[in-house]
Amino acid sequence: MSREQERIRKKLENNPVVECNKIQKKFCPELFSMFGNVSDPRHQSYVEYSSRTMLGTLYYKSIAGIASMQEMTRVFNNEKVCKNLYGFMGEDRKEYLPYGVTENEFLEKLNPEELEKIQQNIVCALIRRKTFNNARVFKKWLVIVDATELDEGYKKKNDNYLSRCYNKGEENEFYKYHRSVLEAKIYFGNNLVCSIATETIENSEEYVNQSEETVKQDCESKAFVRLAEKIKKKFPRLPIIIAADGLYVSRTVLGICKEYQWDYIIRYKEGSAPSIAEEYRALPEKETAGADIEYQNQIMYYDFDINLIYYREKRVKKGKEKTTEFAWITSIRVTKSNAAKIVRAGRNRWKIENQGFNRQKHWQGNIKHACSWDERAQKNHYLMEQIADFMKQLYEYFYLERNGIKKTQKNISSELLASFGRQLTETEDIKAEQHKAVPN
Repeated sequence: MSREQERIRKKLENNPVVECNKIQKKFCPELFSMFGNVSDPRHQSYVEYSSRTMLGTLYYKSIAGIASMQEMTRVFNNEKVCKNLYGFMGEDRKEYLPYGVTENEFLEKLNPEELEKIQQNIVCALIRRKTFNNARVFKKWLVIVDATELDEGYKKKNDNYLSRCYNKGEENEFYKYHRSVLEAKIYFGNNLVCSIATETIENSEEYVNQSEETVKQDCESKAFVRLAEKIKKKFPRLPIIIAADGLYVSRTVLGICKEYQWDYIIRYKEGSAPSIAEEYRALPEKETAGADIEYQNQIMYYDFDINLIYYREKRVKKGKEKTTEFAWITSIRVTKSNAAKIVRAGRNRWKIENQGFNRQKHWQGNIKHACSWDERAQKNHYLMEQIADFMKQLYEYFYLERNGIKKTQKNISSELLASFGRQLTETEDIKAEQHKAVPN
């Protein structure tokens, strides 16, 4: 594409935040109403800003990729920005937007379940509209599960932080503290992943009240039990296929999937459960689907019949062909006709890394930044990031990509932020006609 063509395409987008708002109104028109309907824990006699304004401000903080509360306060202390954001939120204009400290005091009191309900409503609305049905695998929704570490440092910001000992038993022994989350994202196709449930990996009160030697710290495996229970409670009838990495090849995980009637496609590495590979290699003949896929059904693992599939991916890199082998265990019976589909679903597990964690850490904000030292506020900040980031994913796909507007990931947030302060007209921009989404 020539520079002239690129200029013409960019002119299609008169104002990035307006186009982003149109997409939000198309796919989640009730978003700001849901912000306003949360159970407000504050004493109403002292409330200056409504919950709609409080959460709406945090939403646009995340849309703009602003990492810290101090930066948000500084950037939003602008008359045009203030006027526009109040208009976008559908609120009566005030002289200022909420201060960062005021926001944190609100989030310290707000029950995270209120934001989880909003997440649930967003996912249910998207499933019902059938726009994303082509992303399903065997008419089931792929739910990708993985954990990520957020901020780490030498200071313990609250008692729920996990600790990690370095150089144990030596003179230079020291501790670092961190917080982590176990995340479940539903895959809607076209690199779109939406948070469906979040479980914090943290020290419980039982651990906090005893010594580190007495009680083991929380971990990803324990958190999965709680996360699965949360998903089943929120979406009891949703047909699900769990996609996860090799850590989840365990009796506990397979038992939960069986109990909840979920299918699974889990990355397999021989070190995690060597008996599976041993039984597979002992078989005289293997089933194949083409030249790159090999599989076998009904391999015993504890009291489960699992199916194992191997895939050899060939790529040419720097003029040389490179082969990488992948393997998955699955509850879905593998056949010659569905093997390639199972492989594609297994490979989509990486979406939670690239379109999930990496973009939120490096490209579209910084979820590693602790915007508060309070444990509850930290959870609420993370949940708001998930809500805003998915709306931004929809904007990227249904507007930028569909119109051939190319931007680097880092420029998307900065250009959205720059557009917050532009001169807007209410009839053309704030209450603009919604985009029409085209099904996959």
